[in-house]
Amino acid sequence: MPTILLVEDNEMNRDMLSRRLERRGYTVIMAVDGETGVAMAESESPDLILMDLSLPGIDGWEATRLLKQNPKTANTPVIALTAHALSDDEGKAIAAGCDDFDTKPVDLKRLLEKISVLLEKTK
Repeated sequence: MPTILLVEDNEMNRDMLSRRLERRGYTVIMAVDGETGVAMAESESPDLILMDLSLPGIDGWEATRLLKQNPKTANTPVIALTAHALSDDEGKAIAAGCDDFDTKPVDLKRLLEKISVLLEKTK
């Protein structure tokens, strides 16, 4: 089953989302900030990254830019997740290199569909 890197600073969100994804057969690895997420993406080579945009240290936008500039991680799909869905957030996330965008609280069915579509594209 595919490995998903969840970059999320909120412990409750990490716990809830990782358990729900694991129940559907995904392997979930986690990072609590942007720096760790970028490092783990390079060292662990996940199949997909779920990137919170509001992170301590480097935010999700900057972490995604770094991932897309790195040849080892440039082709890893990134789905931006945010609770602060302002009208320009989706455009900023896509401009930073995110492959898709979703809002929190997570609608699991919708998120699973987005994950499935992006994983299918990378096969």
